Amino acid sequence: MRVLLIGSGGREHALAWSIARSPALRELHAAPGSPGIAALATCHPVSSDDFEGLLGLAGALDVDLVVVGPEAPLVAGLGDLLRHSGVPVFGPGAEAARIEGSKSFAKDVMEAAGVPTARRLEDPRAPCVVKADGLAAGKGVVVCRTDEELAAGLEVARSYGDSVVIEELLEGPEVSVFGICDGVNVVALPAAQDFKRAFDGDEGPNTGGMGSYAPVPGLDAAAVEELLESVHRPVLRELARRGAPFVGTLFAGLMLTDDGPRVLEFNCRFGDPETQSILPLVDHDLLEVLATAAAGELAAGAVFPEADGAAVTVVLAARDYPTTGDRGTPIDGIAEAEAAGALVFHAGTALQGGRLVTNGGRVLNVTASGADLAEARARAYAAADLVRFDGARRREDIALAAAGR
Repeated sequence: MRVLLIGSGGREHALAWSIARSPALRELHAAPGSPGIAALATCHPVSSDDFEGLLGLAGALDVDLVVVGPEAPLVAGLGDLLRHSGVPVFGPGAEAARIEGSKSFAKDVMEAAGVPTARRLEDPRAPCVVKADGLAAGKGVVVCRTDEELAAGLEVARSYGDSVVIEELLEGPEVSVFGICDGVNVVALPAAQDFKRAFDGDEGPNTGGMGSYAPVPGLDAAAVEELLESVHRPVLRELARRGAPFVGTLFAGLMLTDDGPRVLEFNCRFGDPETQSILPLVDHDLLEVLATAAAGELAAGAVFPEADGAAVTVVLAARDYPTTGDRGTPIDGIAEAEAAGALVFHAGTALQGGRLVTNGGRVLNVTASGADLAEARARAYAAADLVRFDGARRREDIALAAAGR
């Protein structure tokens, strides 16, 4: 198969790494790609928002499948353009992608489907959660426990657009459950947990994610299947009823409350940085499954075989992330980290005069596997210690509690 992967971040690098292992792969292309992806694929300087350029590239390459990584082009309708032009694509159309593109639309779908979720509040009052209604790169959600935090939260959410959604504040651990969907059927990936806050102890502002681990203790394959039955399948049926069948990755962010799981949000794509921890645990040909889903041919009740063990991902971010990123700072030590057994996924890098440099807020994702979370965590941090750039910052508590340390 000839595959075109859209995107340039750590999630897309992890997808490229997994797709490149498929015996069915003939050629892997990426647009625009990254220095890390370039080691696995032929990269083309076409941005993910250049729809006509991407359509032309897919045609020129005669690709058998396009895999869309980021949410913004999906919400804007890239999947529709490709499908209507006869190009097979893994990723939902614009109407189905509204499940991420509009929090209020997602609430309407969940309520119609009978999916348990946080209760909407008509009037802002603390404690609550304030969410930007549209896309905000994971940074448009603010937990407000006081009136002062509520006022600040409304300002943050409205900076992404005038429309906001206000919900009751739920308590409990958060988990991410990904279902690969063909519009009707769904197959689950291992559950993961990510760390959204910037600093240790879940302090500071929300980010796109500072690390992740998989699997989640207590959420085995049977428990994940129960979540698919109560969350993903009802939403798939409701979207199909609305004439918007969902083909792609339906990502449910869940809180495990004392009253049972509640959906916090849906996303229409693979998670970042959860994907970096999940894919090393997938003991199956990912490309085959993506292509089967894109063709609408997933078998009912299909199950992903899972590899034994666990994986942990540590994000190396710029000094002032998420306020600002960093550009042009030299990076060293990646080869040493990889030699130590880690996978180093490029999230925000560039080449400058042949030298690898920083080019974003989240710069690198260091992923390591082990027999259990404790071993995977120790290996991930040991490898992260080997990677160096001026101002590099990371959380020191990724998977700490889950690993029992």
